[in-house]
Amino acid sequence: MFKEVVDGSKEIARGMGVTFKRLFQQPISNQFPDEPVAVYPRFRGRHVLKRHDNGLERCIGCALCAAACPTECIYVEAAENSEEDRHSPGERYAKVYDINMLRCIFCGFCAEACPTEAIVLEHDFALARYSRWDAIYTKEMLLQPHEPKYIVIRDDKVFVEVNGWGN
Repeated sequence: MFKEVVDGSKEIARGMGVTFKRLFQQPISNQFPDEPVAVYPRFRGRHVLKRHDNGLERCIGCALCAAACPTECIYVEAAENSEEDRHSPGERYAKVYDINMLRCIFCGFCAEACPTEAIVLEHDFALARYSRWDAIYTKEMLLQPHEPKYIVIRDDKVFVEVNGWGN
């Protein structure tokens, strides 16, 4: 019984040693969302639909992204452009573009398959929602600009300034 008490005391002392060692060091965690989180350049996060410089949508409604998606979380419905109602420079545009973010595995195949580079996966990772229906991103949600809270880490371990943050 005395041996068990001594062995237990040693293990407690060993655990407390780790605690005391960390007590006087800088914290490892971030206070998100007050502080930005560092992500690496190849990190794949929130999907974004891009526009051309003239304001037209890049997406031409070809649905190659939906065909390339292994989880089938992308739904694209194409429509014809007209001269009075032009959405993209081509003949067609995506009338409906939905992504079910609960099914997405962030593989990036949709961005690789897109011939116009309309869909990209940016570094934003804060995608939590209160409702399952809010996790279905519509075309309007994907086209609007957003304010991510992250910092991209370069290869030389120097932070790049994003949205006013940086070192």
